[in-house]
Amino acid sequence: VQLQASGGGLVQAGGSLRLSCATSGRTSITYARGWFRQAPGKEREFVSSISGSGGSTYYADSVKGRFTISRDNAKNTVYLQMNDLKPEDAAVYYCAAGWGDRPMKYWGKGTQVTVSS
Repeated sequence: VQLQASGGGLVQAGGSLRLSCATSGRTSITYARGWFRQAPGKEREFVSSISGSGGSTYYADSVKGRFTISRDNAKNTVYLQMNDLKPEDAAVYYCAAGWGDRPMKYWGKGTQVTVSS
């Protein structure tokens, strides 16, 4: 399973970005998908995940109400809509696939999100 994240960039505080993660290779729509992030000098942390069916979603407390995860199984793609971005959201964002509410079996390369204050 290969994962490719895209959509990162530079945005002002209060702005929005939409990340995408395309899946290729031995795809399986039953994999849960997740987003994690890592800021400089910090450990990688969970951001959000979605079940294989899309019926269950999970969020870190720090992003609840601002970020929305979704998936399009026909396109083997998962999205992370990020609104009201804050400087503390700046990090490299990684998409992952696996099982459970913290899917971490497969990882993609990250995409940089920079938030200016």
